[in-house]
Order: sequence, then C-alpha cells, then structure tokens
Amino acid sequence: MSTESSRVINFGAGPSALPDSVLEEATKGLLNFDNTGIGIAEISHRSPEFTSYLSTVEALIRSQLSVPSTHSILFTQGGGTAQFSAVVLNLLARHWLLFPDLKDEQRGLDYVLTGTWSKSAHQEGLRLAGRHQVNVAADGRIYSKDSKSFDIIPPHESFKFSENPALIYYCENETVNGVQFKHDTESVGSEGKHIEGTFPFHLLPQGTLVPLVGDYSSSFMSRPIPRLADHAVIYAGAQKNIGPAGLTILIVRNDCIVDVDAAAALGAQPVPLTMAYKTLADGKSVYNTPPMLSIYISGLVLKRNAELGGVQYYEAVNRRKMQKVYDALREGEEKGLFRGHVQHGSESWMNVVFVILGDGKEKAFLKGAEERGMTGIKGHRSVGGIRVSLYNAVTEEQTDKLVAYMREFIASQ
Repeated sequence: MSTESSRVINFGAGPSALPDSVLEEATKGLLNFDNTGIGIAEISHRSPEFTSYLSTVEALIRSQLSVPSTHSILFTQGGGTAQFSAVVLNLLARHWLLFPDLKDEQRGLDYVLTGTWSKSAHQEGLRLAGRHQVNVAADGRIYSKDSKSFDIIPPHESFKFSENPALIYYCENETVNGVQFKHDTESVGSEGKHIEGTFPFHLLPQGTLVPLVGDYSSSFMSRPIPRLADHAVIYAGAQKNIGPAGLTILIVRNDCIVDVDAAAALGAQPVPLTMAYKTLADGKSVYNTPPMLSIYISGLVLKRNAELGGVQYYEAVNRRKMQKVYDALREGEEKGLFRGHVQHGSESWMNVVFVILGDGKEKAFLKGAEERGMTGIKGHRSVGGIRVSLYNAVTEEQTDKLVAYMREFIASQ
C-alpha cells in the first residue's frame, strides 16, 4: 500500500493536516539537516545552520504577512494557552513602566468574549490581574440564539473599551464554536458604514499605541491579517496551518518588549524569564532550546506557501472551500437534516460547526465519513455535533469529497 493511499483525509481541529510533500521532505531532515550529517532533532539549536534556518523562517513570515519593522517575530513554546498568561504579564509590565503612579485599580485588562478560547483567556486574566480591573468589552453570548452560547460576533454598538487598558484581547477565530470575525481589511462598506462582524478597530482608544492582542492560533497564514501593524501582539500555535504542535509564533510590537524586572521594581508582578518577550527577543528565540522539529517543518510549509502565492493564494482557496461546505450545510438545513451552530455573518472559514438532526443520524454520518477515509469531524465535547476544519493543508479536492458525501447523506435520508 502506498503512503498516499493509506492516509486518511484529516479534517481534525488540531493537531491538523500537513501537506504530504512537506512530510516527505521532513523525513530527510530527521536524518540529515542541511547537509550537516546530523538530524534536525539532534543538532544544536545554536549551531550556525539552525540559527540561519530560523532567520529564514522569520523572513518567510515577515514577507508573506507584510510584518513591518516596528514588530519583532519571536518563536517560543507553550501554545496559545501559555500566551493567555504571557500577554497579561508582559503588557501589565509595560503599563507599569508607562504609568508608574497609577493605583492598582486604575490598571485594567479588556477582553472580547466570542467563544471557548477567549473565555479561557479571560479566566486567566482574572487569575493574574490581582487588584487590577478586568473588563468584558463585549460578550457574544448576550446576542446568541439561547442567550448563553457562543454563536455570533457581537454588534459594534456593544463594544465598550476601557480608556487606558493594559491590554485588549480578542480571538480572531474560535476553533471550538466556529465563530470568526469577518475578513475585511478596512471594515467599512461602500456606504461608509462600518461592517458588522468585523473587529471594531474604529472604537479602540485613540491617541496612544493601543495594546491590542490578537489570538490567531487557528487562522494564522490562512489569509492576510487586517491592520496587523495596529496590533501590540499577535500570536499563534503552529498546529493548525503551519506545522506540528509545540511551536508558538509571536509578532510583537517593539514597544511591548520591555524590561520586566524594571517593572517589577515598580510594583508589577514578576514575569518568568522564559515568558518575558525581552528574553525571547534578546536571545533571538534560542535563549533555551526551542521546538526545533516543529520550527523545521513549519519552515518547509512556509517555503511551500511562498511558492504557491502566500496568504493571497490561500485566501482564495480557503474562501472556495468554505463556501462549498456552507452551501452543502444550507442544503441540509432546507431538508431539516442539518442545523448550523453559528448565526449568519459570523461563520468561521476554518471550522464549520453544525449538528445533524434525528435519532442516530449523527452516528451514521460519522460512520459513513470514516468508511470514506475522512476523520476528525466529530465536534468538540463542549458543543457536540460535527466540526469540519478546513485548514490550509486540506485541499480543495479533499473538501469536494466531503461536500459530495454531505449531499449523498442528505439525499439518502
């Protein structure tokens, strides 16, 4: 049996699919990285060959996302979850340095709640905030169909940002719930009105370098990032669109790379060394051993992306993939067989979440998918139903096979 014929189609939410050609190339590097005679899992992280490769990976990200010189690209461990803590500690330290005379209760953290991951980030903010204020700038649950689920991006009028927060956090795509901010770089329609469902950049505090934090873990490199330069921090775990689990990519505005020990001397909470952005920046992401295999494979993916046309290429492909799946979902809804979880206008390109109505029909759908070589479509335990993840490595041909099966299943009921 060939490698290709033995591999299933992976629609899993993460760790997710990787291109076959990249995996084949990666096996060579496991034995002999860059003609060193040493495998990537064995070579020193401070060797000239690896540090040169790391610079190449950084350059590939910078060029494809048009990252300006005002921002540094850093590589670390711990996934997006570790950044729930790191952004709080680093940006509170920055706030102490900028405003040393404020009282604790005058420092605040703003969170936009749109799903499971932003809720988790908010909970970690509450843990670490101490006497600082934690503000919910907007909460999608208020506008949900049942007033308790996450199924919509809240309307612009509901956003209430603090005047001078230490950070403003949002999650661009909610993997579990299938909710995503609309992709519109200007967020203004033809009539000059701000488009609902986009992030309300126009409502952010004015006149300062806004401490905006974007969690892009499940949509990074799938399409351009709107107003990237206006963010203080963008971070993403690699295991959705870039590479294997273990690597976290940070894009940090340089004014947010601060001396956390100087801030601690003023009263800020001490920051663990490996969580401090200054440690990562000063150490050129090799202060300690980074996840080298994940970085290596991510670099291979990014090289392939560049050859295909970068994020502009994937934006076009992902738009087609998403539209095909949602078209089939709507057909199932018209038949009373499927029900989408997310309200119209807030649907994710990356994670399509829906339920199958009728006793035993979800089980039958999952069984049929498995028989056809499709895996990873069972919904998250907290939401249930079906979740189809359409990350970059899921091809349009593979998506077409899923859509054909969805329509076959609809017709058979």
